[in-house]
Amino acid sequence: MNIPDAELVVRLQNHEVSAFDSLYWKYHGAVYRNIFKFVKDDVVTEDILQDVFARLWEKRQDIEPDQSVSGWLFVISFNMCVSFVRKKLREQAFHKNIFQTDADDAVAIERKNIDEEQYHLLEQAISKLSPKKRTIVTRCKLEGKTYEEVANELNISRNTVKEHLSAAMIKLNDYMQRNGDRKYIVLLMLFLNYHDS
Repeated sequence: MNIPDAELVVRLQNHEVSAFDSLYWKYHGAVYRNIFKFVKDDVVTEDILQDVFARLWEKRQDIEPDQSVSGWLFVISFNMCVSFVRKKLREQAFHKNIFQTDADDAVAIERKNIDEEQYHLLEQAISKLSPKKRTIVTRCKLEGKTYEEVANELNISRNTVKEHLSAAMIKLNDYMQRNGDRKYIVLLMLFLNYHDS
């Protein structure tokens, strides 16, 4: 039974563990793949994945039923990945004193965490796309589906999916660069582009 996310969020806010389980099984694969492509480490990926879904449970009252759960999970996982990389750079700089410039840059860029503001910016940017591009971005980038899976669902060619996605990413980048913190947006767009199909 495919229960809509909005209904699952309402049930989640009523402390139903079964709703949490449904969201976990629906999205954990896509979240895992996005995290792994950023940190390149199985153990770290598993740790961050568990933290992401622990945050979902902790913050369940803050999520609106009409929000994109996949988008929310995507931004939270991005934030945690960046925190991990920042910590790793600091440790390397401290112990080896060889990544000092990179570490200083990372600390300057990551002085504050990606939060709901960035999530809403991403949501707004996606909402500006045409319906087809919006669907393709959501399924490929936020839900972690392959080009083939999306092509089959929409009854279009794999190449058409790629073309729409490429055009959509340009529009997303442009909107987010104009409306958000440029340093954060560069990292967020890199994270979006880590999905390979």
